[in-house]
Amino acid sequence: MDFILITFLTFAAVFVFMEFARGLQTYLKLRGKRIVSCPENHCDAAVSVADGNAAYETIIGREQLRLNACSRWPEKQECAQECLQQIEDDPKACLVWTIMNHWYQAKECAYCHKPFTEVHWHDHPPALRDPKGKTFQWNEVPAENLQEILKTHTPVCWNCHIAETFRHQHPEMVVDRHVDSHRMTLYH
Repeated sequence: MDFILITFLTFAAVFVFMEFARGLQTYLKLRGKRIVSCPENHCDAAVSVADGNAAYETIIGREQLRLNACSRWPEKQECAQECLQQIEDDPKACLVWTIMNHWYQAKECAYCHKPFTEVHWHDHPPALRDPKGKTFQWNEVPAENLQEILKTHTPVCWNCHIAETFRHQHPEMVVDRHVDSHRMTLYH
Protein backbone atom coordinates (compact mmCIF):
# COMPACT_ATOMS: atom_id res chain seq x y z
CA MET A 1 0.00 0.00 0.00
CA ASP A 2 2.77 2.43 0.92
CA PHE A 3 4.61 1.61 -2.29
CA ILE A 4 1.53 2.41 -4.40
CA LEU A 5 0.95 5.68 -2.54
CA ILE A 6 4.60 6.72 -2.89
CA THR A 7 4.57 5.81 -6.59
CA PHE A 8 1.35 7.74 -7.14
CA LEU A 9 2.69 10.81 -5.29
CA THR A 10 5.96 10.61 -7.23
CA PHE A 11 4.13 10.52 -10.56
CA ALA A 12 1.85 13.35 -9.44
CA ALA A 13 4.84 15.45 -8.37
CA VAL A 14 6.62 14.80 -11.67
CA PHE A 15 3.47 15.69 -13.60
CA VAL A 16 2.99 18.94 -11.64
CA PHE A 17 6.66 19.81 -12.11
CA MET A 18 6.49 19.13 -15.87
CA GLU A 19 3.35 21.24 -16.27
CA PHE A 20 4.90 24.03 -14.20
CA ALA A 21 8.03 23.85 -16.38
CA ARG A 22 5.88 24.12 -19.54
CA GLY A 23 4.09 27.14 -18.06
CA LEU A 24 7.38 28.77 -17.14
CA GLN A 25 8.73 28.13 -20.62
CA THR A 26 5.64 29.77 -22.13
CA TYR A 27 5.98 32.75 -19.79
CA LEU A 28 9.65 33.28 -20.67
CA LYS A 29 8.92 32.92 -24.39
CA LEU A 30 6.10 35.48 -24.39
CA ARG A 31 7.28 38.17 -21.98
CA GLY A 32 8.48 41.51 -23.27
CA LYS A 33 7.24 44.24 -25.57
CA ARG A 34 6.81 43.41 -29.23
CA ILE A 35 6.30 45.32 -32.45
CA VAL A 36 3.72 43.85 -34.81
CA SER A 37 2.03 45.05 -37.96
CA CYS A 38 -1.57 45.87 -37.08
CA PRO A 39 -3.80 43.87 -39.48
CA GLU A 40 -6.34 46.70 -39.51
CA ASN A 41 -4.12 49.58 -40.69
CA HIS A 42 -0.82 47.80 -41.49
CA CYS A 43 1.11 50.18 -39.23
CA ASP A 44 3.46 49.24 -36.41
CA ALA A 45 1.86 48.66 -33.04
CA ALA A 46 3.58 47.96 -29.74
CA VAL A 47 1.97 45.07 -27.91
CA SER A 48 2.48 42.93 -24.82
CA VAL A 49 1.09 39.45 -24.44
CA ALA A 50 -0.70 38.49 -21.24
CA ASP A 51 2.29 36.25 -20.44
CA GLY A 52 1.19 35.19 -16.97
CA ASN A 53 -2.24 34.25 -18.27
CA ALA A 54 -0.65 32.34 -21.19
CA ALA A 55 1.53 30.39 -18.74
CA TYR A 56 -1.51 29.48 -16.66
CA GLU A 57 -3.46 28.49 -19.77
CA THR A 58 -0.56 26.26 -20.84
CA ILE A 59 -0.56 24.53 -17.46
CA ILE A 60 -4.28 23.79 -17.56
CA GLY A 61 -4.15 22.73 -21.22
CA ARG A 62 -5.90 25.67 -22.94
CA GLU A 63 -3.22 27.45 -24.87
CA GLN A 64 -4.83 30.72 -25.89
CA LEU A 65 -2.90 33.97 -26.33
CA ARG A 66 -4.38 37.35 -25.49
CA LEU A 67 -2.87 40.82 -25.43
CA ASN A 68 -2.70 42.75 -22.20
CA ALA A 69 -1.47 45.98 -23.83
CA CYS A 70 -1.44 47.60 -27.26
CA SER A 71 -0.38 51.06 -28.40
CA ARG A 72 -3.70 51.37 -30.26
CA TRP A 73 -5.75 50.92 -27.09
CA PRO A 74 -8.11 52.08 -25.65
CA GLU A 75 -9.59 53.15 -29.01
CA LYS A 76 -9.19 49.69 -30.59
CA GLN A 77 -9.35 47.55 -27.45
CA GLU A 78 -12.22 45.46 -28.80
CA CYS A 79 -10.27 44.32 -31.89
CA ALA A 80 -10.02 40.64 -32.83
CA GLN A 81 -6.30 40.59 -31.90
CA GLU A 82 -5.36 39.05 -35.24
CA CYS A 83 -1.81 40.34 -34.72
CA LEU A 84 -1.26 37.47 -32.27
CA GLN A 85 -0.65 35.21 -35.27
CA GLN A 86 2.61 37.11 -35.92
CA ILE A 87 3.72 36.40 -32.36
CA GLU A 88 2.70 32.74 -32.56
CA ASP A 89 4.58 32.34 -35.86
CA ASP A 90 7.87 33.73 -34.53
CA PRO A 91 7.78 35.05 -30.95
CA LYS A 92 11.43 36.19 -30.98
CA ALA A 93 11.41 38.05 -34.31
CA CYS A 94 8.95 40.72 -33.21
CA LEU A 95 10.48 41.19 -29.75
CA VAL A 96 11.81 44.74 -29.35
CA TRP A 97 15.10 43.45 -27.88
CA THR A 98 15.64 41.24 -30.93
CA ILE A 99 14.87 44.06 -33.36
CA MET A 100 17.31 46.37 -31.59
CA ASN A 101 20.03 43.71 -31.36
CA HIS A 102 19.79 43.11 -35.12
CA TRP A 103 19.85 46.84 -35.84
CA TYR A 104 23.01 47.49 -33.79
CA GLN A 105 24.89 44.49 -35.20
CA ALA A 106 27.58 45.35 -37.75
CA LYS A 107 27.19 49.07 -37.03
CA GLU A 108 29.63 51.43 -35.37
CA CYS A 109 29.28 54.40 -33.06
CA ALA A 110 28.58 57.65 -34.90
CA TYR A 111 31.20 59.45 -32.78
CA CYS A 112 34.10 57.13 -31.91
CA HIS A 113 33.48 54.59 -34.72
CA LYS A 114 33.89 51.68 -32.32
CA PRO A 115 31.96 48.70 -33.74
CA PHE A 116 29.05 47.25 -31.81
CA THR A 117 29.70 43.63 -31.05
CA GLU A 118 27.75 42.20 -28.14
CA VAL A 119 25.15 44.61 -26.78
CA HIS A 120 24.81 44.66 -22.98
CA TRP A 121 21.28 45.91 -22.35
CA HIS A 122 21.48 45.79 -18.56
CA ASP A 123 24.82 47.61 -18.32
CA HIS A 124 25.77 50.58 -20.49
CA PRO A 125 23.15 50.17 -23.23
CA PRO A 126 23.78 51.90 -26.57
CA ALA A 127 21.88 55.01 -27.61
CA LEU A 128 20.71 56.83 -30.73
CA ARG A 129 21.62 60.17 -32.31
CA ASP A 130 18.94 62.17 -34.08
CA PRO A 131 19.64 64.17 -37.25
CA LYS A 132 20.21 67.32 -35.14
CA GLY A 133 22.96 65.60 -33.11
CA LYS A 134 21.08 65.01 -29.85
CA THR A 135 21.62 61.61 -28.27
CA PHE A 136 19.12 59.63 -26.21
CA GLN A 137 18.49 56.08 -25.15
CA TRP A 138 16.41 54.08 -27.60
CA ASN A 139 14.01 52.92 -24.88
CA GLU A 140 12.82 56.54 -24.52
CA VAL A 141 11.10 56.13 -27.90
CA PRO A 142 7.60 54.62 -27.94
CA ALA A 143 8.07 51.12 -29.36
CA GLU A 144 5.49 51.66 -32.10
CA ASN A 145 7.69 54.49 -33.49
CA LEU A 146 10.96 52.62 -33.22
CA GLN A 147 11.11 51.28 -36.79
CA GLU A 148 10.68 54.78 -38.24
CA ILE A 149 13.24 56.27 -35.85
CA LEU A 150 15.83 53.66 -36.85
CA LYS A 151 15.62 54.83 -40.47
CA THR A 152 16.82 58.35 -39.65
CA HIS A 153 18.96 57.97 -36.52
CA THR A 154 22.48 56.65 -36.02
CA PRO A 155 23.85 54.37 -33.29
CA VAL A 156 25.90 55.76 -30.42
CA CYS A 157 27.86 53.81 -27.82
CA TRP A 158 27.20 54.36 -24.11
CA ASN A 159 30.42 56.32 -23.50
CA CYS A 160 29.81 58.75 -26.35
CA HIS A 161 26.16 59.12 -25.32
CA ILE A 162 27.20 60.14 -21.81
CA ALA A 163 29.85 62.54 -23.16
CA GLU A 164 27.45 64.13 -25.66
CA THR A 165 24.69 64.43 -23.08
CA PHE A 166 27.11 66.27 -20.80
CA ARG A 167 28.25 68.43 -23.72
CA HIS A 168 24.65 69.47 -24.48
CA GLN A 169 23.63 70.00 -20.86
CA HIS A 170 26.78 71.87 -19.76
CA PRO A 171 28.45 73.48 -22.79
CA GLU A 172 30.14 76.04 -20.55
CA MET A 173 32.13 73.25 -18.89
CA VAL A 174 33.41 71.61 -22.09
CA VAL A 175 36.71 72.47 -23.71
CA ASP A 176 37.25 71.11 -27.20
CA ARG A 177 40.88 70.50 -28.01
CA HIS A 178 41.44 70.07 -31.69
CA VAL A 179 44.33 68.00 -32.92
CA ASP A 180 47.43 70.09 -33.53
CA SER A 181 50.05 68.23 -35.57
CA HIS A 182 52.79 70.47 -34.13
CA ARG A 183 51.91 69.79 -30.50
CA MET A 184 54.18 67.32 -28.79
CA THR A 185 52.48 64.25 -27.36
CA LEU A 186 53.65 61.47 -25.07
CA TYR A 187 54.30 59.24 -28.05
CA HIS A 188 56.45 61.64 -30.14
